[in-house]
Amino acid sequence: MREAHVFAPGHLTGFFQICTEPEDPLKKGARGCGVSLTEGVHTRVKAEGAQETSYRIILNGLETGDAIVSENVVGKYLPRISEPVRITIKHSIETPLTAGFGSSGGGALTLSLALNRVLETGLSWTEAAQIAHVAEIQCKTGLGSVYAANNGGFGVLFKPGAPGIGDGFTMEDTSGLDVIYLYFGPIHTKEALSDPELIAKINQIGGSYVDALREDLTRGRFLKYARQFTDYVGLATPNLRKVFDLMDPEGYTFTMAMFGEVAYTVQPREATRRILELLEPIACEPRVCGVDKHGTVFI
Repeated sequence: MREAHVFAPGHLTGFFQICTEPEDPLKKGARGCGVSLTEGVHTRVKAEGAQETSYRIILNGLETGDAIVSENVVGKYLPRISEPVRITIKHSIETPLTAGFGSSGGGALTLSLALNRVLETGLSWTEAAQIAHVAEIQCKTGLGSVYAANNGGFGVLFKPGAPGIGDGFTMEDTSGLDVIYLYFGPIHTKEALSDPELIAKINQIGGSYVDALREDLTRGRFLKYARQFTDYVGLATPNLRKVFDLMDPEGYTFTMAMFGEVAYTVQPREATRRILELLEPIACEPRVCGVDKHGTVFI
């Protein structure tokens, strides 16, 4: 029996540009800017000999037959094995689902890396990460989240594509920052990315915002441009607007997760207590986590 445990950070995107023109799915994706979280996806995979090959996927303790991205990833590995094997996959997701935290990309990446190890398929890290990226593109559940999960940090992805093809950079020191978020509900990325009007709005300004942050990435500029992007694409719900209207006069800019009914901000840790006090009138429990600096790792 062989086992592996992999962690990928969650990720909140502030703004982005959709780049799906290339035919090669490895070159499809997004240019964008966002922050990775110390909360994310843990994937544990166990493989043992069997009479015939089978697999089970367990999501937050419940067996599921609706994990389309994970099933896509598994399907790319099964032809690579020569002996029957029974595979058990357990995803534990610490962030809200279908809410813009990159959990499908993180789940795909951690699963691909774990399968590569337990099935002894001999792929490089980059090759395994590229399998996860292609699965996300094919399932239309994300564009750049595998790249973000792979690298972690608070940064800019300025060249679209899978790990090994895309390119970006991260802020050097994020040790004193907290991410504070309020989750109100889901927005399904696949549905959002199928809306031509929304795609047009995103691409009208997303690329220029990425270029601006590539030139000068700071926490304040990120929040400014992310909020302008949120206002322009017009997806903010009354719940989110209530948070914005409450916090703007206090000097704390909140923005919206892409895509999820989630309000969040990135602030110096010394401001966190005051922000939590100001959020008390909101009927939603805020969560606080740090900025991930390591990207995806084996545990």
